[in-house]
Amino acid sequence: MFPGNLIESLWRPVLEIGILSGLIYWVLRSIWRTRGWSVVFGSLILLVGLWMAALILELTVLQWILSYLTPLAPIAILVLFTQEIRRLLATIGNFAIIRNTRGERENLEKILEAVQKLSKAKTGALIAIERSYEIDRIVENPGAVVDCELSSLMLETIFFPRNSAHDGGVIIQGKRIARCTCIFPLTERKDLEFSMGTRHRAAIGMSEKCDAVVLVVSGETGMISYAHLSQLIRGVGIDELRTFLESVLLAKSEGRNWLIRLIRFGGSGKKVQQSPSSA
Repeated sequence: MFPGNLIESLWRPVLEIGILSGLIYWVLRSIWRTRGWSVVFGSLILLVGLWMAALILELTVLQWILSYLTPLAPIAILVLFTQEIRRLLATIGNFAIIRNTRGERENLEKILEAVQKLSKAKTGALIAIERSYEIDRIVENPGAVVDCELSSLMLETIFFPRNSAHDGGVIIQGKRIARCTCIFPLTERKDLEFSMGTRHRAAIGMSEKCDAVVLVVSGETGMISYAHLSQLIRGVGIDELRTFLESVLLAKSEGRNWLIRLIRFGGSGKKVQQSPSSA
């Protein structure tokens, strides 16, 4: 009886600790090394230092001021991380979108074909693949409307150096190329290499503000990189890029389609194995 009662009394606290730990880890991982993180970290150190000084030195007035300011800290954090919170909510909302996996695979291969050819030709490129959050709300300059069917040839044509539309970024929405010559917001991070170019900084800046996947091809070396959720992974091969894009763009929709087939037909879905990406 005792082991049973012990398990019954402990499973709820263990479950709560597990859920809260996972949620805190996910939030901290999403905001780590963003613009507001350093501000919050410095503010927390300052606040703790002031509280310790006020308590040790018995500074009554300072304690009174801090007692009123401390409850406002959560509101200040919400203001500082407005962009990050919006991106997190957009990522959660992405679970509700049901898409055509087969069509997405075809679109993915077209993008990969273009990136591979651009890399071999050492032609610079900046491509943002829209997910659940509309990129049009973020870009500083909306660029020119293209609104054509997605194809490798069209992407290569846009970024051809002698083409007047090769500067700026391209926005892909679903199976269509929506815009070109777009100006993406640059990241304000201070920990980046000084030699990092504008395309890579724009890719990080875009990934900080939404859940889009941004692909970069260096015009000098042909190196392929991608940015997602504020992180830039540089120097990847085409197979590694394919694995990452499948894990981000296809895995969730395949999981949803599997559930739909199970409900409708009692069938089984194909599971996509996700591989971690690394630089």
